Amino acid sequence: METKRELKKSYFIHANYYIKVVFLTLLISIISGIDYINAQELFVTSSITNEILRYDSNTGAFIDVFVTSGSGGLSNPVGLVFGPDGNLYVSSFNTNEILRYDGVTGDFINTFVTAGSGGLLGPENLKFGPDGNLYVCNINGSNVLRYDGTTGAFIDAFVTASSGGLTGPVDLIFLDGNLYVGSGSNEVLRYSSSTGTFLGVFVTAGSGGLNLPGFMTFGLDGNLYVGSGGTNQILRFNGATGNFIDAFVTAGSGGLNGPGGVEFGPDNNLYVSSFLTSEVLRYNGTTGAFIDAFVTAGSGGLVRPHSFVFRIPLPPPPPPPRASSIPTLSEWGLIAMAAVLGVVGYIVIRRRKVTA
Repeated sequence: METKRELKKSYFIHANYYIKVVFLTLLISIISGIDYINAQELFVTSSITNEILRYDSNTGAFIDVFVTSGSGGLSNPVGLVFGPDGNLYVSSFNTNEILRYDGVTGDFINTFVTAGSGGLLGPENLKFGPDGNLYVCNINGSNVLRYDGTTGAFIDAFVTASSGGLTGPVDLIFLDGNLYVGSGSNEVLRYSSSTGTFLGVFVTAGSGGLNLPGFMTFGLDGNLYVGSGGTNQILRFNGATGNFIDAFVTAGSGGLNGPGGVEFGPDNNLYVSSFLTSEVLRYNGTTGAFIDAFVTAGSGGLVRPHSFVFRIPLPPPPPPPRASSIPTLSEWGLIAMAAVLGVVGYIVIRRRKVTA
């Protein structure tokens, strides 16, 4: 026959077991309800089909057509960026407009920058600046135009035409008080991010074989990575001096043909859209070695991708208020768990008194 001490020990062992089970169940249910925090999405321009396509950024699998073909007059989408309001802004190259789409549904909202506003002729990539306004590379105007970040109204030519020798700009980056702009003169030029004043040539003409500079990004190592369209490479330059370091992605690696968007992904690897093969390619973020075709050729109907952007999805909207005060099934589950915990706690206390 078990002694009182053995019974007491047995009760405590079982009580602790059930408490742990209930606690872990509750914890798992909570965690499973917030998976969206860690989820990532990849949005890619499909220039020939006039769409924005969405992919899973963990697997590269096609999810859906986020912006449908020609929505809002979209024609040859080039650049895209999510704004401070959570909505998607896309440069429509053939119509000389910047279009805005709902960041959750992809539905057309409005023409944010109207056709030709401020002399817009051939909008390439676009970014929201540190002042909250929208900056657009105007390739045929050889300048960078600034628009009100709330209304889309034209403010000014922030970088004036041909300033510092600028010609045919495709991409721009704000960093540490500077604005870096790729120039068709096979250079990267630097301007003040507050005034637009030319500060100097950051990457000299043809450095490292740079030919037709396209999209650019700064890496975690602080260096500048530039797509060289004429050589099918991604070139790396010192982030402080602009001096050439190396061809980070060698010519044609992984089938690269017509490098477009250049971005480091959530896994710290480098992603490059290959315009002429209709893919998004992935390279090791440390060595530049080819890993895989992350978005395979033509996936989801992808044709001629100019650029792409990663985004953490917005949290789901709160549920609408209920007219009834009757608990939902999930609430009943929480109530049941609380009741079980209460009963287990009561048994433990009761047994302690009995065996004392």
